[in-house]
Amino acid sequence: MVGERTGVWLIGARGSVATTVIAGAAAVTAGLHPPTGMVTATEPFADCPLPPVDSLVFGGHDPAPTPLPKRAEELVVSGALPPGLPAGVRAELAAADESVRPGTEPADPRGEERLVSALAEDMTAFGQTHRLDRTVVVNLASTEAAPLGAELPPSSRYAAAALRAGCAYVNFTPSTGLHHPKVRHAALDSGLPYAGRDGKTGQTLLRSVLAPMFARRALDVRAWSGTNLLGGGDGAALTDPGAAAAKNAGKERVLAEELGQLPEGEVHIDDVPALGDWKTAWDHVAFDGFLGSRMMLQTIWQGCDSALAAPLVLDLVRLVARAHQLGVAGPVTGLGFYFKDPDTGSSALSEQWRDLLALGERLREPA
Repeated sequence: MVGERTGVWLIGARGSVATTVIAGAAAVTAGLHPPTGMVTATEPFADCPLPPVDSLVFGGHDPAPTPLPKRAEELVVSGALPPGLPAGVRAELAAADESVRPGTEPADPRGEERLVSALAEDMTAFGQTHRLDRTVVVNLASTEAAPLGAELPPSSRYAAAALRAGCAYVNFTPSTGLHHPKVRHAALDSGLPYAGRDGKTGQTLLRSVLAPMFARRALDVRAWSGTNLLGGGDGAALTDPGAAAAKNAGKERVLAEELGQLPEGEVHIDDVPALGDWKTAWDHVAFDGFLGSRMMLQTIWQGCDSALAAPLVLDLVRLVARAHQLGVAGPVTGLGFYFKDPDTGSSALSEQWRDLLALGERLREPA
C-alpha cells in the first residue's frame, strides 16, 4: 500500500483512547517512541503490505468541545501520556482536530434517515478533502446499553453511516454497532470488511489465557468472580446497569466457551473517578483438583486503558484497510485476537493468534 493514504475516522475522536491513538501514531512516525504493543509492527508482519503508520490521516465525530491538543495535555496530567509528547506532536493533533465533527447524541432531533445521511456525508467529505484511497471507521465511543426498541442506538447510526459512505468498520466497544437487526443485513450485503466487537485489553485478555489452561489440565472451575475499578469516561458510562451488562457479556462469553459452562460468580464494575484513565481488575478463581482438593487463583491487572487500547486500534486499522484493498467482504476472519466478542473464531488466545498469523498470510496476496 505504498503511496496510498488511509483515513481513520474515530467515533469518540476527542476521548482518551482516540487522543492516544492520534498522538501515538504521530510519535511513532516521528521516531519519538517505538511502536510498543503494536502486533503489526512485530516480525511476523514485517513483509505484510499494510498501510504505513505515517500514511494514516485522522478525523472523526465527537460532540465534546475540548480540542485534541488540550485533551493530550490532560492525559499527561493523568499519566496516560508521557510529559512533553503533546508539544512534540501538537501539529498532528491540531490537524486531526480540524477534521472532527459533532456527530450525534442519543437525543438528536433529526430523523434517523437524515441523521445517518448527515454522518455519512461527514465521512465522505473527509475522504474527498484529504484525497484518501479508503477510510476505516472505528467506534471508540463510551459503552451504551443494549437497545430496547427498533430505533437505532448511536453506535448503529454511525455503523450505518460508515456502510453508506463505503468505509470499512471496526467496533472496538461492546455497543451494538453493526449487530442491530436493521443494520446487520446491510453490512453483509455491503461488500465491505468489518471487525468487532469490544477490544480485549486487560481482564478478558488474561481470562482468555487462563480459562483454556484450566480446561486443558482437567481442573474443575467452581467459581470465577471479578471486580473492575476504573475512572474516566468509561467509569462514568458504566455506572449505567445496561452499559455494564453489555460490557460484561464478552467477559462471560470467554469463560463459558472455554470452560464449557459459565461458572458461578459475577464481575462488578465500580466507577472511581480518582483513577482517571487507569484501571485495576481483580479476579478470584475457585477450582477443584485431584481428590476434590480445593484451591484458588487470584490475579490483579493494573494498567492504563488508553495506552493498552491505542496500539490495538492502530493494528486493526492497518489490517482492515489492507483487507478492504483486497476486496475482503464481511467479518474479517482472524481478528478475534483483538476482541472479547469476536464475529468469528475461538475465544482462546492461542488459537486466535494462529488465526491472526493466517490472516497475515492472506493479506500478503497481491491486490
